[in-house]
Amino acid sequence: MSQRPDLTRYKTIVLDCDGVVLNSNQTKIDAYYNTAKRMGGTDAQAQAFVDYHIKLGSIPRNDKIRYYITEIIKQPLTPELFQAFMDTFTVILDETLMQCEVAPALHDLKQKTAQAQWMLMSGGDQEELRSIFPRRGLDTLFELGIYGGPTKKNEHLAQLIADGSIQFPALFIGDSRFDHQASTGAGLDFIFVADWTDMPDWKAYCKEHQVVVCHHLELQPYEAFV
Repeated sequence: MSQRPDLTRYKTIVLDCDGVVLNSNQTKIDAYYNTAKRMGGTDAQAQAFVDYHIKLGSIPRNDKIRYYITEIIKQPLTPELFQAFMDTFTVILDETLMQCEVAPALHDLKQKTAQAQWMLMSGGDQEELRSIFPRRGLDTLFELGIYGGPTKKNEHLAQLIADGSIQFPALFIGDSRFDHQASTGAGLDFIFVADWTDMPDWKAYCKEHQVVVCHHLELQPYEAFV
């Protein structure tokens, strides 16, 4: 990439939440670790939970919690135990999501893309996001709505394209492998924002797949990829 992407051509812009709109990737990592510990896990089990979360990226927490119960602590997956983990995670995360940093360039980007309608699409819990974003005064930025787990992003994209909510040309701004795969698989352009990502091998991945990389929502080109 040799210059800034042309944002004026898009009718729809879809933004990931964690690491893009909110500086919440570390918040999520801490929430997985602390959930495991609060539910009786060892340090090693809590770290294994974190490692699995990072490996999967923007996948709903339901799948990660099921894996933790069955594969890491090797307990029967009862509805009661699963819900206890979900509730504990929600309590821990809610407080921190209300405090974490909002991308400084968010509102400026909204003004620069006035021709486009915005949508938030996260691996985080949909009900939780729809509670937090109004409380933080951010919900009105996303005219097309706020979408999250347990439905996966590729499934959301397919449905929202089918019902006409997403108009093309469309752009997805994310910070994970799954963001890239889900969005380009659905026919959207993609920009990877690097400054807050928790994807460990993002540089190699983006070079291999010729992904457009920017620092953050000011969408300045990342020098190594210019």
